[in-house]
Amino acid sequence: MNMQEIYEQLAKNIPTSQIKREEIMANHTSFKVGGKADFWIKIKTIEELRYIIEYTKKNDIPLTIVGNGTNLLVKDEGIRGITISLDFDNIKIEENDENINVIVGSGVKLPMLAMILQKNAIEGFEFASGIPGTIGGAIRMNAGAYGKEMKEIVKVAQYIDESGNIKLLQNEDMDFSYRHSRFKEKQDIIIEATLQLKKGNIDEIKQKMCIYKNTREEKQPIDKPSAGSTFKRGTNYIAAQLIDQAGLKGYKIGGAEVSLKHAGFIVNTGNATAKDILNLVDYIIKTVYDKFGKVLELEIEVLGE
Repeated sequence: MNMQEIYEQLAKNIPTSQIKREEIMANHTSFKVGGKADFWIKIKTIEELRYIIEYTKKNDIPLTIVGNGTNLLVKDEGIRGITISLDFDNIKIEENDENINVIVGSGVKLPMLAMILQKNAIEGFEFASGIPGTIGGAIRMNAGAYGKEMKEIVKVAQYIDESGNIKLLQNEDMDFSYRHSRFKEKQDIIIEATLQLKKGNIDEIKQKMCIYKNTREEKQPIDKPSAGSTFKRGTNYIAAQLIDQAGLKGYKIGGAEVSLKHAGFIVNTGNATAKDILNLVDYIIKTVYDKFGKVLELEIEVLGE
């Protein structure tokens, strides 16, 4: 089946305004690098998602799911097959005495949800206010900041499995650990989640979010394209400290650089390729291992070819 035949088939079931051919993935990642995806589709309904799952499975076409592209590096040759992004942006707040359930679509961006919760004086989500991903991506990788993680507030996740069935998963069954959940090993796609939060004081919530914002601006290179922390924290070390102690701050390969502001970040200085970034990752891993005997593990995900 050639590209035109695939496009014609897709167009019968999904509005053509939601389908892009040979879409440059640099436009959809915070690193601002990445080659072309054969097909890039914005999914707006469960029916569309079910169709894509069935169609790709039936025709043996690779299927890739991308959130907000903020913890992602797409290789220079791009992504084969069909790449989708979920535009599930529903938000519903249910108040029940002290506990508040927030039912939210997997495509909702964390900073936007944080602002809505702040306006409703709902606390417990402040830590995620500066994480630039989506709810689905944040649950999948158990995103966290300032000593808090998604596992502490996710009550239930609704997902669709590789056969198109909609199922529910309780918190205790999500296998949460540091930057990990069961969704990282499965083909299941999160479509909605229920967060359990509490009523709070709007001024205190604002103050906490303001402190976190100032801390990020002071300590992180948010003025340059990156994918956040490049490496995971180890059980007995902090990756950024080892990279700093290895003298790698400011080290560059092509347009990729170890941030002078925070050694845990690799930044795109303006003209980086994915190959530059991956070569720099390899150099950092080797240097840190040679100096300290520690094996750094990537926190960002790498897609494509």
